[in-house]
Amino acid sequence: MTNTALRILFAGTPEFSARHLQALLASEHEIVAVYTQPDRPAGRGKKLQASPVKQLAETAGIPVEQPASLRDEEVQQTLANYAADVMVVVAYGLILPQAVLDTPALGCLNVHASLLPRWRGAAPIQRAIEAGDPQTGVTIMQMDAGLDTGAMLATAERAIAAETTSADMLEELAESGPAALLAVLADLPQYQSKAITQDDELATYAEKIQKIEGLLDWSLSAEELRRKVCAFNPFPVCYSLLAGERVKIWNARALDDTNAQAAPGTIVSADREGIAVSCGTGALLITQLQLPGGKSLPTEAMLNSRRDQFAIGQCFDNPD
Repeated sequence: MTNTALRILFAGTPEFSARHLQALLASEHEIVAVYTQPDRPAGRGKKLQASPVKQLAETAGIPVEQPASLRDEEVQQTLANYAADVMVVVAYGLILPQAVLDTPALGCLNVHASLLPRWRGAAPIQRAIEAGDPQTGVTIMQMDAGLDTGAMLATAERAIAAETTSADMLEELAESGPAALLAVLADLPQYQSKAITQDDELATYAEKIQKIEGLLDWSLSAEELRRKVCAFNPFPVCYSLLAGERVKIWNARALDDTNAQAAPGTIVSADREGIAVSCGTGALLITQLQLPGGKSLPTEAMLNSRRDQFAIGQCFDNPD
């Protein structure tokens, strides 16, 4: 361990990024400036809202830069003027051109929420859960001009259990990511000397999540649908139509079989354990759901007031 304090530029935007910035602020390293996305309209009033990273940086008295792009020469010169040893990037949302990658003395590091090269791209946590991967994690990577293609410096693994949602895993990685990052920064030249080149043939692109992906196709197996429910919690949240009403499904389990031969989408049981819906194979046991204008509720609470709506024999719509 060199334990050398570094001058760090930090680039990130969402709460996941802010958790890493908080760890750096509590360390021996100096955060010379923070880069984050421009303020965006949010909420019903569409008022401009600062990112979690900006809010934390301003509270800590750290200079904040919010360029719309890093390709402008003046923006690049401003970045160079901070004379950073290294730039740490965590879910920033902007592409770093080669001129920026080459600016810090020790280059740019990325904390990526996947065990590279398995999932590169925008939604690695969701795609890992949707695919049924047994584990995921974070990779500390030396950035290059490609999309999540840089050499790997360190990883931290986390198991994906049957009930693990994307929200759960994001929280887990927000804990393990900062620890892995600080370990690398404590002896960065040593980690860089042992960097491992990624095998491109093992890489899969994690496509950005689209809202329509939340619509459940009951002809799929119960296990496939369970994985989707977990993967798309908290966004976009899986849903299906029942008697013309959109029902959001927040949590569910896969059952091996149903007690009746029923068409996919048919409710085959409804009790305190959950609402079982027949699938192409097996049944999906819905344990937490939400109706329009209402709160997300455990199934038992929902059945107390809406039992007739979820009676045995009722059928959820299947996509055309």
